Amino acid sequence: MQQPRNFSLYGAVDLGARQAAAQRQQASAAASQGAAHSEYVFDVTEATFETDVLERSRTVPVIMDLWAEWCGPCKQLSPVLERLANEAAGTWVLAKVDVDANPQLSAALQVQSIPMVLGVIGGQLVPGFLGALPEAQVRQWLGQVLQVAQQLGLVAGGGQPEAPEGNADSDELAGLDELREPELAEAQQAMERGDLDGAADAFERMLANNPGHPVAAVGLAQVNLFRRVNSYDQAQARKDAAAHPDDVEAQIRVADIEMSLGNAEEAFDRLLGVIRRTSGEDRNKVRQHLIGLFEIFPPRDPRVTKARGTLSSLLF
Repeated sequence: MQQPRNFSLYGAVDLGARQAAAQRQQASAAASQGAAHSEYVFDVTEATFETDVLERSRTVPVIMDLWAEWCGPCKQLSPVLERLANEAAGTWVLAKVDVDANPQLSAALQVQSIPMVLGVIGGQLVPGFLGALPEAQVRQWLGQVLQVAQQLGLVAGGGQPEAPEGNADSDELAGLDELREPELAEAQQAMERGDLDGAADAFERMLANNPGHPVAAVGLAQVNLFRRVNSYDQAQARKDAAAHPDDVEAQIRVADIEMSLGNAEEAFDRLLGVIRRTSGEDRNKVRQHLIGLFEIFPPRDPRVTKARGTLSSLLF
């Protein structure tokens, strides 16, 4: 797949044209022949693009179907995309853009012919295809998009569960026992007495019983971070990283140290820099470690959002 490009609608839209575009959108919607829209298939306008496409793409891949009422091939492709979106049930969602009703958005997306299909992952545009492709080829392209989304650590099926605001340290875990989950109370008590292994064991048992539990996942990620950092000679780790910028293990150790000190952006930037400079197994190892550090934060933390966007651009 080709390199995605950063995209912002800001500055690309003539605000004076919004009223006329909205009127065209209303007329177009009335003539849309009752398209099979659902929670997974929805219309997007210039006014809603930022929220419904760019922001939503940070938790689930968004596929854009650019079409027009007069376009014959669009009427062949759109039902296929809508059916596949409904079958996917939230693994990805379909955003439909009427190019006649949204000329400024169409110009910003550099639409030259329709039907045109694009993907958006982590706020990044992913090149798609033109024309009414056979369903088998559409499925193949969707598979590539989902593979990249998986590499970015995005959770399929409508995004990641909400976690408490901020990091789940021992202070913030106080009071979680009121949720009446004994493993959480056990993890809290272990962390308060400095027993990281005991805390990890409690979180792991909780995740075994309730996979994906947001508090347990964040807590375990943080506990594992501190367990790793405690095993490092921090002074030596920094010397090794400075002397050997392409030493993957050395850079990972220092990224962990920075993260444990609360310097998340420095840790993310360090690992993203290694990903830029490496390939193959080394690159994949750093990518997996970076995704693991993302799990320490709530999914919409702005530092994670920024790093995911950069990682997305590096993976294509």
